[in-house]
Amino acid sequence: MTQAIAENPNTIDVNDSQLALEHLLKLATDLASERCTERLLENILLSAMALTECDGGTIYSVIEHEYLGFATLINKPLKLHLGGTSDKDIPYAPIPIFINKKPNEKALVAISAATRKPICIEDVYACAEYDLTAARQMDEKTGYHTQSVLTIPLENHEDELNGVLQLINPRVNGQVVPFTKTQVNLISSIGALAAVALTNRQLIDNMEELFQSFTRLIAKAIDEKSPYTGGHCRRVPILTMMIAEAVHQYQTGPLKDFTMNDADKHELSVAGWLHDCGKIAIPESVMDKSTKLECIFDRIDLIKSKIEIAKRDVEITYLKNKLDAKGPGIEKLAQLENDYQQEIDYLESELSFLKQINLGGEFMSDAFKQRVLDLAERFKITIDGEVQPILSDNEVYNLNITKGTLTNEERDIINKHMDITISMLEALPFPKHLKRVPEFAGGHHEKMDGTGYPKGLTREQMSVPARMMAIADIFEALTAADRPYKDAKPLSECLMIMSKMTQHNHLDPDLFEIFLKSGVYLNYAKQFLKPEQIDYVDLSKFTTN
Repeated sequence: MTQAIAENPNTIDVNDSQLALEHLLKLATDLASERCTERLLENILLSAMALTECDGGTIYSVIEHEYLGFATLINKPLKLHLGGTSDKDIPYAPIPIFINKKPNEKALVAISAATRKPICIEDVYACAEYDLTAARQMDEKTGYHTQSVLTIPLENHEDELNGVLQLINPRVNGQVVPFTKTQVNLISSIGALAAVALTNRQLIDNMEELFQSFTRLIAKAIDEKSPYTGGHCRRVPILTMMIAEAVHQYQTGPLKDFTMNDADKHELSVAGWLHDCGKIAIPESVMDKSTKLECIFDRIDLIKSKIEIAKRDVEITYLKNKLDAKGPGIEKLAQLENDYQQEIDYLESELSFLKQINLGGEFMSDAFKQRVLDLAERFKITIDGEVQPILSDNEVYNLNITKGTLTNEERDIINKHMDITISMLEALPFPKHLKRVPEFAGGHHEKMDGTGYPKGLTREQMSVPARMMAIADIFEALTAADRPYKDAKPLSECLMIMSKMTQHNHLDPDLFEIFLKSGVYLNYAKQFLKPEQIDYVDLSKFTTN
């Protein structure tokens, strides 16, 4: 039968007990400080069990407003502790709160959740008001005898259901007794307090999830603008956290005492995802410039057309000279034809040369630069009545870029992404546990000798996580196989470049040593590099100091 919830004279008045006060104070502290929802739910259950001296109980969480999922299940006589902090999964499916839009009458917790009312059963085997077949069948399987049951819905201040708390078999002097009115009121109060705390925790978790999604949205936006840059924005945080974990675990060397807790790692991960957010403001024509002549289109095609015009001009001149020659002898005709062919061969050779240097893969020597100037000075063409050099000043300037595909002005624009990144991040009101995100994210182009940008910080002025990001950013950039302006480098070559950067005091030698010796470089390579990039690496060749 259903209990009338009257006071039982044989039950201790928990409201006056020191134990009740202690548990309430502990629970209040947990509700205010505990960040892990699973542990918070378990603490609520344990406190409720201690206050009523129950054999056990279960606390359920609400899933998508439709189901009750088992969060923690405890039964002391059966020595059961599932879910919560136990690392043992609960092998029971979520319970639907409604079936065909009506309360699920086959589960007491579903009825309590649907009606938002506490249910107190004095004797499961004598109760006819509810269908308790499931409880009795469970007793048959376990050999346990369920008698008294209290089910409390957890509702917050907005009348939203956060979960359900169910307790079984309170005891006095070893004997199972019914729940008292005092106990029901006390557990209901705890449930109300817990529900509010759970709501706050869920709001914090939701805000955290929203912010995490926002950081990834930035990377996605950059990806839409520039796929290879978006790939960089996704890979750098992964590599950064691999390095962070390796440093955290490393037991020798100058960084042996460096540790990172979960909050520190989360802060660094956020910084990793946002480290290049300023690139969203960089023009695509600069950020995606894959050849020296590329702007909206690759102007090498325009130069091809201009060289074709020049070749036709040469041919026309040759034909005119041939017609104008009076009584030409065989030798003069041969000379005209030879001069003509030399000019054509020269133009075709120079076009081939321009196509090659336009890729930006070769270092432009002074001789190569002079070759470009000579071509520009040697040929002039007429377009729309205007006589002009075959190569414009801007085309010459771009073709004579010494290394890579960017002019000094364009590189300044690219580098400005760090100023934009820092400006964007410093404008965000980061909470206390994320306050260092701008510093971590803003330092990955700094160098240990102070010659980096944007602030020219030295090693001593940078935090260890910021120095980690510098290594992650450079290694990803060197090994990336999706850049339109360069071929994918083999692993050994990338590490040799970084070794030289370390010797020149550009990278932190202690972190680079851990990066090598921990095998992070290889673990990352196996995940993100092409198989043909992963060649043999002799670590003895890579000096770290």
